[in-house]
Amino acid sequence: MTYNPHIMSWVYIEDISAHLDRDVEVRGWVYNKRSSGKVRFLLVRDGTGLLQATLFSEDKDHPLFEVFDRLTQESSVIVHGRVREEKRAPGGYEMTLIDIQVLQVAQDYPITPKEHSTPFLMSHRHLWLRSQKQHAILQVRAEVVRAIRNFFDSRNFRLMDTPILTPSACEGTTTLFETQYFDQKAYLSQSGQLYNEATAMAFGKVYCFGPTFRAERSKTRKHLIEFWMVEPEVAFATLEDAIQLGTDLVVDIIGRVLEKRKNDLDVLERDTGLLEKVRSPFPRLTYEQVIAQLKERGSAIEPGSDLGAPEEALLAEIFDGPLCLTHFPAAIKAFYMQPDAHRPDLVLGVDIMASEGYGEVIGGGQRIHDLELLEKKIKEFNLPAEAYAWYVDLRKYGSVPHAGFGMGVERMVSWLCGIKHIRETIPFPRLLYRIYP
Repeated sequence: MTYNPHIMSWVYIEDISAHLDRDVEVRGWVYNKRSSGKVRFLLVRDGTGLLQATLFSEDKDHPLFEVFDRLTQESSVIVHGRVREEKRAPGGYEMTLIDIQVLQVAQDYPITPKEHSTPFLMSHRHLWLRSQKQHAILQVRAEVVRAIRNFFDSRNFRLMDTPILTPSACEGTTTLFETQYFDQKAYLSQSGQLYNEATAMAFGKVYCFGPTFRAERSKTRKHLIEFWMVEPEVAFATLEDAIQLGTDLVVDIIGRVLEKRKNDLDVLERDTGLLEKVRSPFPRLTYEQVIAQLKERGSAIEPGSDLGAPEEALLAEIFDGPLCLTHFPAAIKAFYMQPDAHRPDLVLGVDIMASEGYGEVIGGGQRIHDLELLEKKIKEFNLPAEAYAWYVDLRKYGSVPHAGFGMGVERMVSWLCGIKHIRETIPFPRLLYRIYP
């Protein structure tokens, strides 16, 4: 049948309740179908929701029955009909079919209701996105992104776009993606933080939000090669300010997702009990206190080591909510972290840890603002002075204490959705040895 738009009012399924007892048009794809005697049930998705469209006829040769029978999973259609309330249907509404326009009949759709292996699904990620569970996860992701932007914009932070191509490292040189930049080397950004420190000195409080890249040869369920991170930076702020800002952000995101994406969390069968209990402030421990508690419970971790998945899992058994961990050994943190005035071997850093073993969702703290100390750290870390000359300039011209943090969107989405692997939290994940599709 020829595609002929504008026969009826085109509406999206998420808005269907506003069109009760009216004839409308829905454009989408066949999600499922079934027959029961003289009734045909067509489940249509349009990206905003699912709608059951029903067709009843005493005539077994009804022309729409023939059209219905030709339809396959993911065939593209335009359905016309009257909206009515039906509490048993998905979303509480259904359409009584008047007509079906077929745009294309999908042949041999590869993702069938049977079980498929993860490698198979990852190779068909462009189609896997259409499944109900993946759709729900990415709906939550979109809500998290919206919550982040609203949070910072409502607090009068200025959005600053930081470069993807950089001449230097931010989080250590071992995880850099190197590329050729005309006659010199450049690297894909690990973080926008260093540039944000410059914009904070110009605008007071800023944030950047974009993709970051880490060439980590890691195959854990918590790491991606390419991920999205929001990074606020505030002039005249301290570690305490960073902790408060990070805590407020986490609480705000959780509250918004619980309110706005309840249906999606239900699809994911997410037990939201612990999320609903998240309140500010979070319990706060120093690194040394955490190590002591872990050792008491049989952990093999040695003082001076970074926390890994086993330690994060053990912390989740001890505490049933998020934690703020502070004052880490300087040896395991980045060169720019401000030392504690009373314990120079420790830095004024914070990791905010999610509950249920999901690990760090925020990492940050106070930055070095003293010129001589920063120059000393650059030498200690064997970093090229010429690449950081502009960064050092920030300590020459009106230097002030300042602080900030980074929050990975995908790690947050994993926690909120209660899913095991971070690869499902972004439309097209980049993993070790996987860059297709």
